[in-house]
This record gives sequence, structure tokens and C-alpha cells, in this order.
Amino acid sequence: MTERRRYPSDLSDARWELVEPTLTAWRSERRSRGPDIGRPPNHDLRSLLDAALYVNRTGIPWRYLPHDYPHWNTVCAYFARWQEEGVFDQLNSLLRRQVRRQEGREDEPTACVIDSQSIKTSTNVPATGQGTDAGKKIVGRKRSIVTDTVGLLLGVLVTAASVQDSTAGRTLIEPIATEHPTVRKTWVDGGYRQHLVEHVATLGIDMHIVRRDPTTSGFAVLPRHWTVERTLGSLMNPRHLARDYEAHPHRSEAMIHLAMINLMTRRLTAEATPTWRGA
Repeated sequence: MTERRRYPSDLSDARWELVEPTLTAWRSERRSRGPDIGRPPNHDLRSLLDAALYVNRTGIPWRYLPHDYPHWNTVCAYFARWQEEGVFDQLNSLLRRQVRRQEGREDEPTACVIDSQSIKTSTNVPATGQGTDAGKKIVGRKRSIVTDTVGLLLGVLVTAASVQDSTAGRTLIEPIATEHPTVRKTWVDGGYRQHLVEHVATLGIDMHIVRRDPTTSGFAVLPRHWTVERTLGSLMNPRHLARDYEAHPHRSEAMIHLAMINLMTRRLTAEATPTWRGA
């Protein structure tokens, strides 16, 4: 059988080498659970991940996957399993440590930055999972993320756009304090409230609110805060993230993890990310 033609979103050999051990270990662990899992899988893990990256990058519905990938239903099922069983979380953590190490930093961060981004949704998102961000006049969902000071993802939470930043921030920062005990400082913008600062202090983390200079007009870079804003900006490059298409918020979170996995593998292998502007 001849090898299929590669798409720009597909993993290169070097990028596949970074993620292959984790996916192979995941498959081996599933097989070790016993025969009740079903017949041994015969789907190529690399092709499955390439297909998920294709959907993430192009923004097409799962059903519109090109026929030279595995069947869309199979790809969607694997994507769901990887999300449910923490494979995307595991890959994100592994690659983040490698990127930090490559840049001469410690594996674990000592500070983080929190911000949110309201985004419109598609028609297949249930109305009960949406809300209105009154400040930004957007009806849809809100992505709240925590990054290290390099801009690499530490946590993500997708909610209705009506959820207050401080409420989402509290939900995010508590697992950060547990999973990353080295974090002792965090920065947020003026949308976060003082009561969150007080709560975070009980977790042993100093929260600093970076306020915009009222005398400045137009766009202005906020000290420390620009790293998380850059990450949120990069999430708009994959077309699947330009609008929220996922019916379930946890699937939206998995799509964000997938986009960061794509970004970090390219960063580690010094491969440029194709942009639509230059296509």
C-alpha cells in the first residue's frame, strides 16, 4: 500500500517521536486491562493523532475528515478516550517541561498568569452551556487559562461566557496550587476581584493585579500579563478554536490542549507553524 500524501497539519517524524511513547504506553495499558476491552486495535496511532490535528487546524466537522485518514467516527472516539483518560493532560505536561528545559528553565514554574477569552459558539452548542459576557458583548463561552511565565499551558477551564473571571479563576488556581506546589506568585488583570486575591493567599500564592494605565489610550502591553495574552492569541490560529464548536465544554478544553501540543512540538523541533495569511 502506498503511503498517503501528508497534510501540512500532520506530525513530522521528529514531532511524532516526542509524543509516540506516551500514546504507545496508553495503548499498552488499555490492552493490559483484559479481553473485555474488545478486540485488539488495528488503527495507527499516528494517523489518528494526525486526523485530530487536521480537525483542530482546519475547523472542519469530524464527519468531513478526508477519506485517507481513519474513519471519522473512529478518530472522534479516540479523541474522546484521550480526553477522558488524561492523555492530552499528560502530553501537555511532558512537552511543557521539555520546552522549559530547552529554554534553560526549571521543569516546574514558580509563577503563573491567569486570563480569560470569551468566544462565540456554533449552533450545536446547547443553550444551557452558553451565556453572555456583558463587558465584551459576546454570547457564547469563556476560556479561562493559566500559563507559566513562558506562556505554556498549566490549566484550562471552559464555561459559559457569563461566568465571572474571579469564579473561574478560583476553580483553576486550586488544582494549580496542588499540582504545582512550586508556584508562589501569579498575575491577573483588573477583571479579577480582591476576594480572589485573598482566597489565593490562603493557598500560599501571592496574586498581583496588573492594572491598565488610565492615561494610556489604545492597545498597551501589560507587564507580565502579555505572556498569557499571547497564548490566548495563538489559540485563534487553529480554525476549530476561532469559534467553539464542541457540544461539551471538556471537549473544548481538549481541543485547547491539542492546539498547545501542536505548538510545543513545533517549538521543540524548530518547525514553523503554517499560517493562513501566508498560504
